[in-house]
Amino acid sequence: MEPRVRVHRLAEQVADRIRAQIISGDLADGDPLPKSEELSRRYPVSLPTLREAMRILEAEGLITVRRGRLGGAVVHRPSPANLGYNLGLVLAAQHADIGDVAVALRHVEPACAALCASRPDRAQTVVPRLRELHEEYLASIADLPTVVGVSRRFHEALVGLCGNPPLIVLAGALEALWSSHEESWASRTEPRRVPLTQRRESGEVHGRILTLIEAGDPAAVHQLVAAHLASAQRNPKPAGSPTIDLTLLRELMQPSGEASDPG
Repeated sequence: MEPRVRVHRLAEQVADRIRAQIISGDLADGDPLPKSEELSRRYPVSLPTLREAMRILEAEGLITVRRGRLGGAVVHRPSPANLGYNLGLVLAAQHADIGDVAVALRHVEPACAALCASRPDRAQTVVPRLRELHEEYLASIADLPTVVGVSRRFHEALVGLCGNPPLIVLAGALEALWSSHEESWASRTEPRRVPLTQRRESGEVHGRILTLIEAGDPAAVHQLVAAHLASAQRNPKPAGSPTIDLTLLRELMQPSGEASDPG
């Protein structure tokens, strides 16, 4: 067993070095990893050890690997979607469902929105992005799948712009789980089931959220976002089982051009 233990430890050391480069930004999101020959020169280990290191990084979501003659590995910076996938695994093992995710969001997203309203630099960092998304929402209101996607980006922005990194990551993971289910629901739903009046009402609430953030009123925006989520989360209504479907999130995480085992 000792040779196998040693191979695994060497593979972890190689994975540790590449992971550090990804986290530091030396390897940027979307960068290709060098081919196996170059990696072998940088890290003088056997090919099986190198492949084991790649499997570790791929399991962590830090690279995507495509086998074959045109294969290679592409870097992915850690993201809330990665955490959302792992969170979904844990929740599924605890028999939680997408409704539980919705309840959690009703507690954490209003706190993020309140932090957005508390930012002294909100006029430069928060308001322009929310206004852009709000205008895009109004422009695409006739197309249900499109407007649901824009709405999700508006809510994700309330989290992503709150200015608190731990909350951004944790709430962002919940948002990623919910968004994957809601966008899948929207793509399968007849537009008449969500009438234009309902979409306009949601757009009006988004506009009021934007106004309260711009005015710097965290208490009022917390209350409004909580009420809005309680109403808006009528969708998606699970067809059959409300079980968390991790394949939906994996599809959102999948890059347009995947990659695999160096070699």
